[in-house]
Amino acid sequence: MEENHPLLELRGVTKAFGPRLLFRRIDVALMPGTLSLLAGANGAGKSTLMRIMAGLTRPDAGTVMRRVSDDKLGYMAHATFLYPGLDAEENLMFWARAAGLDQPAERTKKALETVGLSRHAHERAGIFSRGMAQRLNLARLLLAEPSLILLDEPATGLDVSSRRMLMDLMLQERDKGSAVLWISHNTDDDARHADRILTLENRSLREESGGLSC
Repeated sequence: MEENHPLLELRGVTKAFGPRLLFRRIDVALMPGTLSLLAGANGAGKSTLMRIMAGLTRPDAGTVMRRVSDDKLGYMAHATFLYPGLDAEENLMFWARAAGLDQPAERTKKALETVGLSRHAHERAGIFSRGMAQRLNLARLLLAEPSLILLDEPATGLDVSSRRMLMDLMLQERDKGSAVLWISHNTDDDARHADRILTLENRSLREESGGLSC
């Protein structure tokens, strides 16, 4: 795929819930090798817009063109999708096998190392702190080496070190050519790492340059 070709493109996307219009005529493209922040007030429709991008919610109007296969889409919502009775390694092995990934053991080991959980591989996910559970959830997302990554408020409830680790990993994914979109309520800190900021307000999407410092 050519580097200047969008991995995801929305044209004229509109969504309403009953009489309430969330947003209308949204145009946006996510390019390879970029990290974008999606900001906006509570209730502006950020999560709904991301679910439309992920193919989990249909728009009322407009088109969504996603140019990556389902197995190369990494979507992380508020729920962790972890099994509390399984340990960290067993969780990742389950998801790797469910997705039909080759070399599940090797992928699991690499993912645990990437998020700093190797020492906790045989601890039950049910006893993990919020930060550790989110790290394991991120490891699950990275198993398939996605090229399009959609993160819905991934840093909520994380301590400073976990937030930094999460941002560092997403910057690495961006540098490897992935398109990353991150819903953030902490734009003062996150914006300096982003290529651009997309703000949902007044039912429209406003775009401005980020303060990329890396």
